[in-house]
Amino acid sequence: MTRRTVVTGVGVVAPGGVGAKAFFELLTEGRTATQAITLFDAGGFRSRIAAECDFDPAACGLDVQQVARMDRYVQFAAVSAREALTQAGLTGGWADPWRVGVSLGTAVGGTTLLERDYIVASNKGRDWLIDHRYASPFLHSVFSPGPLAGEIAELTGAQGIVQTVSTGCTSGLDAVGYAHHAIKEGRADVMIAGAADSPISPITVACFDAIRATSARNDEPHRASRPFDRDRDGFVLGEGAAVLVLEEREHARDRGATILCEIGGYSTHGNAYHMTGLTREGVEMAESITRALEEARLAPEDIDYVNAHGSGTKQNDRHETAAFKRALGEHARAVPVSSIKSMVGHSLGAIGSIELAACVLAIEEGLVPPTANLETPDPECDLDYVPITAREKRLDAVLSVGSGFGGFQSAVVLERGGAW
Repeated sequence: MTRRTVVTGVGVVAPGGVGAKAFFELLTEGRTATQAITLFDAGGFRSRIAAECDFDPAACGLDVQQVARMDRYVQFAAVSAREALTQAGLTGGWADPWRVGVSLGTAVGGTTLLERDYIVASNKGRDWLIDHRYASPFLHSVFSPGPLAGEIAELTGAQGIVQTVSTGCTSGLDAVGYAHHAIKEGRADVMIAGAADSPISPITVACFDAIRATSARNDEPHRASRPFDRDRDGFVLGEGAAVLVLEEREHARDRGATILCEIGGYSTHGNAYHMTGLTREGVEMAESITRALEEARLAPEDIDYVNAHGSGTKQNDRHETAAFKRALGEHARAVPVSSIKSMVGHSLGAIGSIELAACVLAIEEGLVPPTANLETPDPECDLDYVPITAREKRLDAVLSVGSGFGGFQSAVVLERGGAW
C-alpha cells in the first residue's frame, strides 16, 4: 500500500491575530501587521520596525508554570498545536502514542529568554563575571533549540519521532517535509509538525542591522515590507508559529477525520555557494521545485498558486523569479504568485510553516492571498505577483517555497486531492 500524508488540523499564532481564522482574515483583507517595535526599546537601531504578535499567554490558556518555563516561541508552538489538534479531533489521547511524532522547526530558538537573562545576570553587560542567582532556573532549556519539540511532545503525549529542525529560514518547510516523509516511509501515523520563532530582540535586530538586510522605512512601518516592489529596502522581522496535524491518509479516514488537503511532495537542496548570498539563476530552488513536483507526480502547469519566499530583498526576489521561470517554464507567467511576508513579516524559522498554514487555508477558501504594498513592480520581477488585493480562485495544487541562510532551498506541494 502506498502511504500518503494528509493535513487534518491547522493552528496559528501570527502577527495580526491568534488563531487560523484571524490570521487568514488579515491575509485576505490585505492588511499589514508591521509596526514600530514595542517589545524593547529599539531607539538606537537602524531598523526599528517589526511584525509582533499580540499574544497574551494566559488568555490563550497557558498556566503560570507553563509561562514561567517556556520561552515565548515555545508558548506560540503550544497554543498553535492545541488549536491544530482540536480541529483534527485528536485531543482525547492516543491509541498508540509510539506512532505519534513531533517535528518542529526554529531558526534562533530561545533568543528571547537567553538575551533577557543575560542582561539581568550581567547587570546590562557591565559585569564580565555574571551572577547566576539572577538567571531563570529554566535558562538551560534555551541553550539548545531541542526542547521546542520535547516540550510539545510532553504536552501532547507523543512518544514517537521527536525532532527539532534548525535550517534557518526554511526550518518550517523542512520540519513539515521531514514529518511527511516519516509518515510516507511508515515510521509514524500522526505527526505534529510546524515551526515557531520569537526573534524580535536586540541581538537579532543588531545582527540584521549589521548586514543591512532589514528595512529602515521606520516612518512608514505598514508600508515597509514590499516584496517584488522596485522601492523595497529589505525585509521586516516577524514572529509567530504554525502547527499542522499530518496523518497517514487511511488512518485519518478510518477515524472519520475531515481531510483539509494532502502533502504531495517535498524536496530540499543546498546551494553550496554562500552563507547569505544567492545565485541570480535560481538553479537550486528550481531543483527543489522540480523534485517536489516529481514526488507529487504533477506537471508544472498543474500548479494553481505559488506561495513565494518573497522576503523583500532584491537578491531574493530576483533569484526566486528566475527559479520559477526555470522550474515552471511558460506556466510561470500564468500562475499567481504572492508573498504573505508583506503582511506578517519574516519570522525566520517559523515563516515556512506559517506560509504552509496560509496555503492550506487558501485551498479551503478558494482565495489567493495578495502581496501587500506591491505598488511599483521591479522590472526584473515580471510575474503575476497578485498585488494589493486577494483573488478568488479554485486551488487544486499549491507550491510553497523557502530560501534560508546557509544556502537552504526547500519546496512543498499541497493538493486538494486528499480531501476527496
